[in-house]
Amino acid sequence: MNRIDHIVIAADNLAQGVDYVRDTFGVKIPKGGFHKTMGTHNHLMQLGNEVYLELIAIDPQAEVPQHPRWFGLDQAMMRESLKQRPRLITWVMNTGNIQQLTQQACFDVGSPAALSRDSLRWEIALSDDGRLLADGLLPYCIQWHSSPHPSQGMAELGCKLETLTIHHNRPQWISARLESIGTSHLVEIESIPDSEAAYLSARIETPSGSITIDSQV
Repeated sequence: MNRIDHIVIAADNLAQGVDYVRDTFGVKIPKGGFHKTMGTHNHLMQLGNEVYLELIAIDPQAEVPQHPRWFGLDQAMMRESLKQRPRLITWVMNTGNIQQLTQQACFDVGSPAALSRDSLRWEIALSDDGRLLADGLLPYCIQWHSSPHPSQGMAELGCKLETLTIHHNRPQWISARLESIGTSHLVEIESIPDSEAAYLSARIETPSGSITIDSQV
């Protein structure tokens, strides 16, 4: 059954991102690992129910990949905005059959690529140019080939994802695309006026209370 796998916060650098998570959630998010193929590194923590938070940044010590990095991290506008502050940029959904999902999707979710880190093995659908899907509103698609779910090995710091909401002026457009990949039940969709820019928000229960973060620049 398809479900939310994780949400992604990007930062200009990991030190900036760790400070942001501490100031926002009141917790210190632990170090994760490196993605040699993508030239990125991360910090990770559980958000309950096999969902986790990934804090990601370009690894300045890594060799620059010959292909675009994931999550739009190579794009000039993204890099410039992250210098100002870290922010929520997208979400990732978990599927048991990524090959079937990419075929049934009514939009281009990208092509499955096999990746690994330490004992973890997974496939993730990636676009050729590394772009976010619908500016991060539509999810990246992942299938794990290692067990248990990697969140089980992450720190449990008293934070839990309560809701994930897509705010859009064409909610039916978003809904149709989510339905084609079996994820419309995972998020809330809120209609907004044409005068407002679409964005993603996540409400997270923390030790300090409920906090909402969003993807607005």
